[in-house]
Amino acid sequence: MVGKKAEQALVDQWRDILALHARTQCELDRALHGHGLCASDFEVLDLLSQAAGADRGCSLRVQEISDRIHLSQSALSRLIARLERDGLVERAMCAEDRRGVRVALTARGRVLHGQVLPLQRAVLTRMLTG
Repeated sequence: MVGKKAEQALVDQWRDILALHARTQCELDRALHGHGLCASDFEVLDLLSQAAGADRGCSLRVQEISDRIHLSQSALSRLIARLERDGLVERAMCAEDRRGVRVALTARGRVLHGQVLPLQRAVLTRMLTG
C-alpha cells in the first residue's frame, strides 16, 4: 500500500503534468492562431508530414491518426473535415479496406506545415526545456 506522503506526491506530480500540458496547449494555440490553426490541427498536419517523410504512402488511415491524437472520434472527424475544407488535407477511401478512409496532406498543407513547424517547435522548446 502506498503511504499518504507518497500518494500526495503522485497526485502533485499528476497535477503538474496537467498544468504543463494546459499551459503548453495555450501557448501553441496562441502561436498558431495567426496561421488559422490550433494545436490539434497542427498535430494532424505534423503526423501526415511525418508519414510522407517516412514514405508510408504519404497518407494515414483515420484510425492511425486517432491512435496518436488525443481527441474523440467525432472531434477528430470534424477537425479533418475542416482541414479538408481549408484545402490542407484530402481524404480518400482505403484501397485495402473500403470501410477505411485515408488522409493525406495537400500541397497547400505541406507549405503551411513547413511555415508553422518552426513556431511550434520553438514553443515546445520554450515550454518543455528549462
